[in-house]
Amino acid sequence: MALTEFALIERYFSHCGAVRGDVALGVGDDGALLRSPSGEDLVAAIDTLVAGVHFPPQAEPASIGHRALAVNLSDLAAMGARPAWALVALTLPESDARWLEEFARGFGALALMHNVALVGGDTTRGPLCVTVQLLGHVPPGHALRRGGGAAGDTLFLSGTAGDAAAGLLLEQGGLALADLGAAQELRARFAFPTPRVALGEVLRGHASACIDVSDGLLGDAAKLAAASGCGVEIALEELPLSHALVRAVGVERARHLALTGGDDYELCFSVPAAHVAELSRALPQERWNYRCIGTLRKGAGAVVTRAGTVMQFSHSGFEHFAS
Repeated sequence: MALTEFALIERYFSHCGAVRGDVALGVGDDGALLRSPSGEDLVAAIDTLVAGVHFPPQAEPASIGHRALAVNLSDLAAMGARPAWALVALTLPESDARWLEEFARGFGALALMHNVALVGGDTTRGPLCVTVQLLGHVPPGHALRRGGGAAGDTLFLSGTAGDAAAGLLLEQGGLALADLGAAQELRARFAFPTPRVALGEVLRGHASACIDVSDGLLGDAAKLAAASGCGVEIALEELPLSHALVRAVGVERARHLALTGGDDYELCFSVPAAHVAELSRALPQERWNYRCIGTLRKGAGAVVTRAGTVMQFSHSGFEHFAS
């Protein structure tokens, strides 16, 4: 027998995620009652994941649950915020018990990792679609923004880029690999991305601007630069590439995927040149895993260079409504 909406909520979502003392009333009522920390700014983000657009229809339910929360955690990380509470709106073709159990497991494990409480949401019948709203907080005046950079600032990127794009190609059958270890690593980077929440928090006071890389590094770095009233220059040879990606597609294609592929959920941030040494002392690169990839510059737009020579790249990032 199919579960009713309320039985579904009670079984899979009433106790999903962290238990927090600042939740006065959570799942089960018409709304949640939350106690926001005194004097903190509230940060809110929301994202929708649609089957066939943001994930393959045959994707593991645990991966869908994980990614639905991860994309929002990455948005809060880009603002230097500490996540706290989540709401989920879930549209399902049917109330499949196995699917729901795995979805809740993927969502709940990541929520526990970041001390996020699931405090409400909605379920309805229809094409598979997941919307998550995430709320968090940040000390007043300390939120990171896209628009704080200036020409001359050094540009950095956390982690490695292009892995998730290769992982998606593997899932879609657009890439075949004999190296099973590399294939497994790249698939995991797409299916279970790691939002850089801890890095976002410690970048407060160091970064002049920050954005998470969801639609492709080249396009997202250009968005940061435009919000800061300047352009950006990225050095192709400085892009951080994983060994798995290079083994899978070679250096040149790896660099192209690093620039144009989406879903990495790394942080791209700028730091005034005069403060880079201070950043390195406070946040050692070997511990926090970030790398200089370019600079913000006067003018507009994004350019990519190889050994100082400007190259041509036409892809500027994923756009839902592009013609």
